[in-house]
Amino acid sequence: MWNERYSTEEYVYGTTPNEFLNDVSHRITGNKVLCLAEGEGRNAVYLAREGYDVMAVDASAVGLEKAEILADESYVNINTQVADLAEYEIEPESWDGIVSIFCHVPSDIRKALHQKVVTGLRPGGVFILEAYRPEQLAFKTGGPPVADLMMSLDDLKQELAGLEFVHAKALEREIKEGSLHTGMGAVVQIVAIKPGGEVI
Repeated sequence: MWNERYSTEEYVYGTTPNEFLNDVSHRITGNKVLCLAEGEGRNAVYLAREGYDVMAVDASAVGLEKAEILADESYVNINTQVADLAEYEIEPESWDGIVSIFCHVPSDIRKALHQKVVTGLRPGGVFILEAYRPEQLAFKTGGPPVADLMMSLDDLKQELAGLEFVHAKALEREIKEGSLHTGMGAVVQIVAIKPGGEVI
């Protein structure tokens, strides 16, 4: 599905970073950042331009090929890895930041993945997430077709137990990110920090 979706010259989610990530990425004070379900690379390339050492992970080789092209055109380097997030292992305490922007997987996979996120952050490491809530089904402006692939604030607070939340909101906002995410959206946003490091 994703290889087919990305098999076009168009960057279907655009080439500019997610607005929320753009606003909060400065909270990542270390250098190593992992981007989950990174697709065509817009967020990874943005972070690389900001000076971070970025690993972009996605199930689509086609998407990551486009990510590498975008990085080349932006005169930055990113690392890419094709992987199924159901099986992807995150080494404990190895990342200063982990980014999850519209990373929609089945709830059982997501719960296990978020446990890996908590252990994978270094002390002081930052997790940044924006995703659609089930209420998004009424807007029909992008996102998965079923509620199980979406997230609620309450679920995320349970799944990310062990992190300290500095921003946790469910809201509606106008989204303009390529042709597939355009219009009013029902989203949840998280910025959470692993205790033990310096917080700014």
